[in-house]
Amino acid sequence: MIRFLLVLIMLAGTAGAVVAYGDPDQIARASNKVSHMFRAHTASPPSPAPAVQIQRGQGGEFALRAKINGVAAPMVIDTGATSVVLTWETAKAIGLPLEMLEYDVDLETAGGHTKAARLTLDRLAVGHLVEKSVPALVVQRGQMKTNLLGMSFLDRLESWGVRADKLMLTGYPELQSSHRRSRTAVD
Repeated sequence: MIRFLLVLIMLAGTAGAVVAYGDPDQIARASNKVSHMFRAHTASPPSPAPAVQIQRGQGGEFALRAKINGVAAPMVIDTGATSVVLTWETAKAIGLPLEMLEYDVDLETAGGHTKAARLTLDRLAVGHLVEKSVPALVVQRGQMKTNLLGMSFLDRLESWGVRADKLMLTGYPELQSSHRRSRTAVD
């Protein structure tokens, strides 16, 4: 999309120069150059969407290591969780400002009722899938043992689904650079 806009800008600039100078040879050269650029843009295949496969664990869960603000953290996929939920211990290890949090969100967990604090994660990466400004919750100290990768991350993906014993997470193609490929292992 950005290349297309650049081509349009160059075309408009060329047209402006042509009108200003009126040189027929210049018009032909500019037309050929813009046509070549446009063909090169439309001929290049779209880059594949970034994807990550996660193998089901022995307990039936899909566990992985994500990177939260650049720090590795174990997580479990939880489609029943509205948000990404971090343990207090993980939030501390990541360096989140725990002293500034207000635990004013009621939260039902597998272990019962607790309170959580809202925050926004600068960056959350699962393999090559990277999302910025991800809403999340942090529970009070000792209230949970596992970080949950919930819907505030999963809803940002193009698709996700389970097939046999593998969970496939697929991002959007335009968010990927050309050197990335689908991976089986998650960092």
